[in-house]
Amino acid sequence: MARSRGIAATLLFLAMLLLAGTAGARTALRFDTGQQPVMLHDAGDAWVDDSGKADVQAVVSDPSIKWHATGDNNIYRLDKGQALWVRFTVPPAPTAERWYLEVPYPGVDKVTLFVQNASGEWVGRSAGDNIAIGEWPLPHRHPIMPVSVSPQTPRVHLLRIQNGTIFGAPLQLVSDSYMGRTEQGISLMLGIYFGLVVLAVMLAVTGAVTLEDSGYWLYAISALLMALTQATITGLAGLHLWGDWPWWNNMAPQVLPLFAIASLQIFFAEVVSLRERSRTLYRLLLVGGLASIPLALYLILTPNVQERLNWIVVYFLAATIAGYGVVVWAALRGDRYAPWLLVGSTPVGIGALFPIARAAGLIPISFWTTHGMQVAIAAELPILLIVLAMRSQHRREHVRRIQGLDRIDPATGLINAAVFHERLVRLVTRSQRLKFRSAMLLVDIANIDQIRRQFDSDSARELTLRVAGRLLSVAREIDTVARLSEHRFGILLEGPLHADEVAEAGPRIVARCLMPFKGRPLEWSAHVRVAQALIPMDGTDPSQLIGRLEMLLASAPADSRRAVFMLSKTSMPAALTP
Repeated sequence: MARSRGIAATLLFLAMLLLAGTAGARTALRFDTGQQPVMLHDAGDAWVDDSGKADVQAVVSDPSIKWHATGDNNIYRLDKGQALWVRFTVPPAPTAERWYLEVPYPGVDKVTLFVQNASGEWVGRSAGDNIAIGEWPLPHRHPIMPVSVSPQTPRVHLLRIQNGTIFGAPLQLVSDSYMGRTEQGISLMLGIYFGLVVLAVMLAVTGAVTLEDSGYWLYAISALLMALTQATITGLAGLHLWGDWPWWNNMAPQVLPLFAIASLQIFFAEVVSLRERSRTLYRLLLVGGLASIPLALYLILTPNVQERLNWIVVYFLAATIAGYGVVVWAALRGDRYAPWLLVGSTPVGIGALFPIARAAGLIPISFWTTHGMQVAIAAELPILLIVLAMRSQHRREHVRRIQGLDRIDPATGLINAAVFHERLVRLVTRSQRLKFRSAMLLVDIANIDQIRRQFDSDSARELTLRVAGRLLSVAREIDTVARLSEHRFGILLEGPLHADEVAEAGPRIVARCLMPFKGRPLEWSAHVRVAQALIPMDGTDPSQLIGRLEMLLASAPADSRRAVFMLSKTSMPAALTP
């Protein structure tokens, strides 16, 4: 009996081919476990039911249907309730391996695979966004339908596809073992991507809390929304998060991308300080980002799927152009982070072209339309995080400089006269209590007027900064270097000091400042004069000590070749000698 039913099915299929005329299948399928996936290519017949109401019995028995050959790159418009029917024959094959028809399109509304049972009735099983994942024949990221394989006779299968917009996914047949291997590779790739997202979000939240930087919050929100968007596009969210809610499983791939691109716009505006650069432009961009909320509500309430798709494509393109335009605008105005944003977001911009082109019906479903954005975002996330870290560091340094203006000289970064006086008081007290020798030096640039006349005022200012660097290079880590006025510096040498260390301090500073600067003429050098006092031997009143040293420098003849002046040459008491 089984053999008779197999022969009858074969004859029925041959009769269908004869009735279909030249529209029959062009190539026979061959199941080879060593060469997978087995692509349908042109081995099947396709027909679009414009009414969308034909059942399987009508399709099988209607000789007037004009079938045409299937193809991997065929794109069918099904936006007016049409249904796509695909007819193919599974060849005889050993039953040791189970075979499946794979429809690699997580967003398809509904696919139903029909095959005749033992009594000759056509029985169908369905999967897709309009059906809860638990009711699928095989719960998966996208529809995978078991096919009926016989070791003796070919089996005719009919596939009915319903989608609110277009359908352009290549159909392929895979075995159990092959599907297990490929799923391991895809799971590894998705695991790496989502693991990177989780790590980036954790680092961003930590930065937002510890550094109080709103840019990190916006980064974390945009990274999460992009990850959720990718989870919906790949079918992972439907499989693990909301598989029991078919309505939301169908709407999520249309709504979540709006919020993801809007959050990315606002993040870019924050990084390039758009609010400070142009309040009008910032408000326009903010309004464009917030427009995603009413647009999402409109898409949810609109039954016309094609209209929804058009709005998504338009908003996505407009938001992308606006976001990149703002970054380019900021880069042209010298923003230091805008070029890095362009470098980091360019892969995402390129990767976004594939799903947009697929949504517009320009290209069929492929690896890049489904996974291209994940590869691009994985490259973008670390770059944007580095940009945020650089931005936070620069801002902290800027805040510290502003807060330290009353204690730090902004040009050289040295402490100012007030802080120098405080440290001198503590140095005098410490030297008296511990009975050791310390020293204080005042350093004047004696030839600054000559440099200004011979070169220019900018050269004179630069020479002052260079001298500050030379003094820092001479001082020890425990010593203090301060800028007391435009061309005067102060140095505190922390004790205990030996007599030879005190004697060498002034000449060493003079010699270091006289050394020529690289790329500058020999005339462009600093001739400094140093006035030096011992602490506490030359006095214990800080203000008086500074005044005496200033008088010592002021009393030196302008044409004097002497560069080092000691306040006193009296010997120190033996009790203070180290």
